[in-house]
Amino acid sequence: MTDQDLAALHAALPTLDTHVDIPWPDTPDPRGETPRQVDFPKMAAGGLKAVVFIAYTPQGPRTPEGHAAAGERAEAMLRAIRATAGDGQRLVTTADELAQAHRDNASAVLLAVENGNAMGHDLGRLKLWRDLGACYVTVTHDGHNDLSDAARPRPDLGDGESLHGGLSALGRDAIREMNRVGLMVDTSHIARTAFFQAAEISRSPVLATHACCAALRAHPRNVDDEQLDVLRDVGGMLQVTAVPAFLRAPGEDGRFRASVADMADHVDHAVKRIGIEHVGLSSDFDGGGGVEGWRNAAETAGLTAELARRGYDRGALELLWSGNFLRVWRAAEAVAG
Repeated sequence: MTDQDLAALHAALPTLDTHVDIPWPDTPDPRGETPRQVDFPKMAAGGLKAVVFIAYTPQGPRTPEGHAAAGERAEAMLRAIRATAGDGQRLVTTADELAQAHRDNASAVLLAVENGNAMGHDLGRLKLWRDLGACYVTVTHDGHNDLSDAARPRPDLGDGESLHGGLSALGRDAIREMNRVGLMVDTSHIARTAFFQAAEISRSPVLATHACCAALRAHPRNVDDEQLDVLRDVGGMLQVTAVPAFLRAPGEDGRFRASVADMADHVDHAVKRIGIEHVGLSSDFDGGGGVEGWRNAAETAGLTAELARRGYDRGALELLWSGNFLRVWRAAEAVAG
């Protein structure tokens, strides 16, 4: 395939990056050129048509005051993300809207919340987040919260290895409420015990929006083969992400380096294990992501080119870039209400 053929192929794909952080509270306006890895000019230059921007709150004290502050931050971030849409960027809050944006070749802004800690003990906040446009909630970040144990506890916050033995009773109720309001359940960051419990409890398929394969790189944030099998069995998916530490062990100097070839290796492993229908792609840009060949949104075609060289045809690339995510999202919408 020539460079021209690759460019035409990439331009035709319904590309979606399912996890991109935003700097906060000093957020450069993405409508212009910024130091961010993702802004609208970089998306246009790289043929990245849609992005899920993240309202992320770090884990803090599990107190009423801590929960209130996290909730206020998450909701302020969601509103700030919404405000960037317009002037050529379409706000997308449903699976059908994303599919239509791709048909129209329109650039799309999506939203999600990372760290269910921000709901505190108020399940009603999940409905508010959905009403603000969030399509998924990542149950934890690093550090246990009142919903679930995390894959990476925070000893500086007093965490032991486990707080709840997986999900708490509140966490189980939160997943049921996510199902009711149509939010996808993101299992990235949660402890392995909680992962299996969430997959069993959720009436819609769970997904890991930014992780890699533990079989290729042992890391607490990665998904092992047994977890991959469960994602397949419940109809969920793994979004292989561009975080070097998740893709490769550190070099002799202790630094983490990875490339789009390493991402493709993890895609290959997941596809062989559970099938193309259960694998997708994400960057975690502006949150630690970025590899050689895909260091920012302007280089998105580099990942497509590597996957095409591996033999993934247009149909497979469409599934990886957004088709599988759309299927999971529609399943979440179908069980809502």
